[in-house]
Amino acid sequence: MIGGYPQHLHQAPSDCPVCGVKLHVTRLGCESCGTELSGRFASCPYCSLGAQDQKILGTFLVSRGNMRELARELGVSYPTARQRFAELLERLGLEAPADPGAGRADTVDREEVLRRLAAGELDLDEATTLLS
Repeated sequence: MIGGYPQHLHQAPSDCPVCGVKLHVTRLGCESCGTELSGRFASCPYCSLGAQDQKILGTFLVSRGNMRELARELGVSYPTARQRFAELLERLGLEAPADPGAGRADTVDREEVLRRLAAGELDLDEATTLLS
């Protein structure tokens, strides 16, 4: 399997290559007997995810929402894993895009917490709590 799909199948595009409008599922087929159905069917919001987003979502679900496990599996830091998951939620329309101005203030606080941790002013548990 590649990106959650068997190797012989391709991921369907989600947007029209001509005008860019969202495509709708209008035809379904059975590989076993050849039956085909035509109509207008609801599409799955998760089906149009790319391979990386599918990996993030799959790992998150298998780890039962454990962000540390997600970070380990992706080979990134905990804050990076949280950011990638937040971006995935935005792409799925499940979370509003973050306010760009708010991110700067969070970054300053995060850097301060990490500085205090490195200086020995905080222990790991305190730093983890502040960064959560």
